[in-house]
Amino acid sequence: MPAFPKKWLIVLLVLGVVVPLLQPVLPNLVSDYRLFLVSTMMIAAIAVLGLNLLTGFNGQISLGHGAFYAVGAYIAAILMDQANFPYWATLPFAAVLCFIVGYLFGLPALKLEGHYLALATFALALAVPQILKYKWLEGLTGGVQGIVLNKPEVPFGLPLSEDQWLYYYCFIVMVFLYWAASNILKSRSGRAMMAIRDYHIAADTMGIDTALYKTVTFGISAAYTGIAGALSASAIAFVAPDSFNFFLSIKFLIGLVVGGVGSLAGSLIGGVFYVLVDNSAQALSTFVKNDLGLQFDLSAYTVFGILLIVLMYLMPMGIAGGVYALIRSFRRAAPVSPERSAPAATRKPAQAGESH
Repeated sequence: MPAFPKKWLIVLLVLGVVVPLLQPVLPNLVSDYRLFLVSTMMIAAIAVLGLNLLTGFNGQISLGHGAFYAVGAYIAAILMDQANFPYWATLPFAAVLCFIVGYLFGLPALKLEGHYLALATFALALAVPQILKYKWLEGLTGGVQGIVLNKPEVPFGLPLSEDQWLYYYCFIVMVFLYWAASNILKSRSGRAMMAIRDYHIAADTMGIDTALYKTVTFGISAAYTGIAGALSASAIAFVAPDSFNFFLSIKFLIGLVVGGVGSLAGSLIGGVFYVLVDNSAQALSTFVKNDLGLQFDLSAYTVFGILLIVLMYLMPMGIAGGVYALIRSFRRAAPVSPERSAPAATRKPAQAGESH
């Protein structure tokens, strides 16, 4: 998919910085709850981006990224709870350890392709929450009860609320990670990743070390998702094994497909979609029961399924792909000026003194 236009990117960055500062002027519109909700969207967008690097740009299918999300969250929680680490210092540890876990998992996964790899990652997603409950690890993980944390405090005496600072903290991390992902994909290594996705045998023939690139991509993808998990531990101030069940991995995958596979902008859209649907399912169920008079209990997964079917029918390339297709169709339909459409031989020759 084409890159996101720079002028719109600058507009979005400026809005991202300015909007939380409007809280004193628009307290109902820019409330602490809504800022917290946007923070969780940014965290989900980072997790979906990690999955996109693996599946969308390298062609490896994963149904287990909720496991890396859990590992990152627990690393951050344990460091904050037992080693008194500041919340911001946990991110590098979560990234490095999740990279190692992802890389090591990617080694045996080299022999697996397609649905076999999906099943292996599926097993990982099922195993990790059970391991976190194991009695020998209760001293670290808190067992079934989990770990209760404190929300990030506002540093340097800044005149911000906790939710405003959490928003900026997540915003800074998300912008940095998207910038890093964009640079990776534009580099020689990024082109090699996408070559493996598109033409695996041809990439092997051209001398690309496909085994190395696959395992390293698995590690980078896990590191991104682990950072998202560490951010979620700070944002929600609580971690427990049941929060990281298999359906979390499915939600990341749905966010990826809905947003747009192989698109950085699609990863952001997928994170927003995932959080919006997850938080609106109960309100939608109440609306269907009370206002429409239909006796249906709509769970978040039902809403996810219905929206996924509709969106895949209307936009098979995801929302980002659908938007790009609409922009292309509008450009093609736009009238062309006679000066530009006239053949070169029939155009009026430039007068003397005119610039060429």
